[in-house]
Amino acid sequence: MLSVEQTLEQILRRVNPLEAADIPIMEASGRIAAESVLARCDLPPFDNSAMDGYAVHSTDVRNASATQPVLLRIAGRTAAGQVAGATLKPGECLRIFTGAPMPQGADAVVMQEDTETDGDWVRVLDGVRPWENIRFRGEDLKIGAEVARAGQRLTPQQLGLMAAAGVETVSVRRKPRLALLSTGNELVHAGQHLGPGQIYESNRVALAALLQGAGAETTLLPMVRDRLEDLTALFAEILPQFDGLVSTGGVSVGELDFVKEAFQSAGGQLESWRVAMKPGKPFAFGHAGRTLFFGLPGNPVSAFVTASLLVLPSVQRWQGATHLGLRRVSAQLKERIVNKGDRRHYVRVALGADGQVRPTGPQASHLLVTLAQADGLLDVPPHGTFEAGAWTEVLLLP
Repeated sequence: MLSVEQTLEQILRRVNPLEAADIPIMEASGRIAAESVLARCDLPPFDNSAMDGYAVHSTDVRNASATQPVLLRIAGRTAAGQVAGATLKPGECLRIFTGAPMPQGADAVVMQEDTETDGDWVRVLDGVRPWENIRFRGEDLKIGAEVARAGQRLTPQQLGLMAAAGVETVSVRRKPRLALLSTGNELVHAGQHLGPGQIYESNRVALAALLQGAGAETTLLPMVRDRLEDLTALFAEILPQFDGLVSTGGVSVGELDFVKEAFQSAGGQLESWRVAMKPGKPFAFGHAGRTLFFGLPGNPVSAFVTASLLVLPSVQRWQGATHLGLRRVSAQLKERIVNKGDRRHYVRVALGADGQVRPTGPQASHLLVTLAQADGLLDVPPHGTFEAGAWTEVLLLP
């Protein structure tokens, strides 16, 4: 039985970044940059006023005060999108608005609250230092500077920076195409009548949302009964069409667990089975040509946890991401947690407003409410104990 790290290493050896293409930045939120993105202009592109007021020679108004105002002639006005014409002379000022380019000769801006106008003249009631209230060319970003790194997930705020820096398109990897399959004689679609012994299928819904959030394109396959010939026929048809196939159920050792056998009968090669973790021990991984196979447990919590730890990093690697897996944060335990088992236990936990973390309730792998209430997973080692008040690392769920 492999550890989580050994299993993930085995999986990622099979995952290669997909082909790249340029897309408009308006479509790039959440995508992974395939190459570095460089600024195409300085930001700001020119020296400009940080507020509404008057552009001045700072030496003219160095000693200005409310009791000893300095009188300057208004030589003109300029707003954002305009350019001042003549060079500003000593004894003059220019009415200027936020974002407007600074005129030649001026080295400061007096904000309008410190002035009084009188026709073509303005009284300055407070002094300014050289370069006060000016935004300088390139102070935010220099032309050619790196706006985003290759392998970095593009956030809305980064895309705004790209737009301001003159970037119109960005190179990203293709989204991996995943097929999602649930197996089981007891499963029916939500909205249908529940017969004796039947339950509503939920794994595909949760996994589709998880993997789409990581950047995958998902296709929900029809549910399949526990019959070897049906599963084999479906695998043979589906495997060549996708980058990955994610199934839930049928990978343990029961008489009706046919998924591993069907995958191999359809030409697939299994590389591993069983992981030393709870929940999620019966996890199968293999490949059929370029298509990867992830056989997840059928219990909803087990399926979601194994997908979060072992499938989601693969989706990220397909897109060329440099950071793989769930984000981690430090949090203080609100209560004692004990793992009496011989496998590491990924305990479902919630982060409180006080910054403390606590289990969401009973941890059985069929209990969906405690998963729905969880913000993250706490990795508790075999036979391990975390005392109340201890600082721990939490894996944040999406």
